[in-house]
Amino acid sequence: MSGVLGANLESLRRDAGFTQGQVADAIGVSRPTYAQIENGLKDITLGQADTLAKLFGVSVDDLQKTSEEQSSKAADQETFDRYKQIILNAMEFGADTSDNKITKTKLAKLVYLADFAWFFNHGESLSSMDYRRLPRGPVPDAYFRAIDELIEDGVIKLETSGRAYMLSMTENGEAPHSRLTKVQRKFIKAVGEAWKDKQTQEIVDFTHSQRPWQLCKDSAVIPYGLILQETPAKVYGPAKLAGL
Repeated sequence: MSGVLGANLESLRRDAGFTQGQVADAIGVSRPTYAQIENGLKDITLGQADTLAKLFGVSVDDLQKTSEEQSSKAADQETFDRYKQIILNAMEFGADTSDNKITKTKLAKLVYLADFAWFFNHGESLSSMDYRRLPRGPVPDAYFRAIDELIEDGVIKLETSGRAYMLSMTENGEAPHSRLTKVQRKFIKAVGEAWKDKQTQEIVDFTHSQRPWQLCKDSAVIPYGLILQETPAKVYGPAKLAGL
């Protein structure tokens, strides 16, 4: 992998605006020796790899990934960032009118309903996430990571109310939607507003009544296609989505 490593180091160094001499100093080698590393003629130690990763703000693994692997990682990140926008838009439209808060469980269900209803209407997933059959309903593993990151980034805040976890936006205004089309945002809005002031248990019961949850085993990934076995009333619930 020396050739891949060298090409990546050269690209990272140029993007960061460093000279070969500056990077060589950082890892304790001469400039000619570092030039050999970039040319794929010499390997680096684990300690040097760690120093270079920190210098360029990447992981050690990223230093040796091919361009195809890096493109795949970038695509995965874009999908995840888009999923976070779906979550935030569901929060904007589905939070309770009285305090603009929503339970963590209800939010997960709103996103699921929007995602599978979108598939019912358009034949494709809104989020590209894999949902699992969990006790409280269908949820992707990425949901919990997304919520944690949004809290850590200060975009949303978490409070407890009895045994419930309550989420709310830290700022007023529209949720970020640069990765969503106008129709997709309108779709999420219709789902969110339909369930806006309903109890969490109502939406949990509704998702449990659907075939995707009923036909899968615990913890199994739920095929989107199962939603096509439902009637529109069992897909949309109180939401008005027929024309979207």
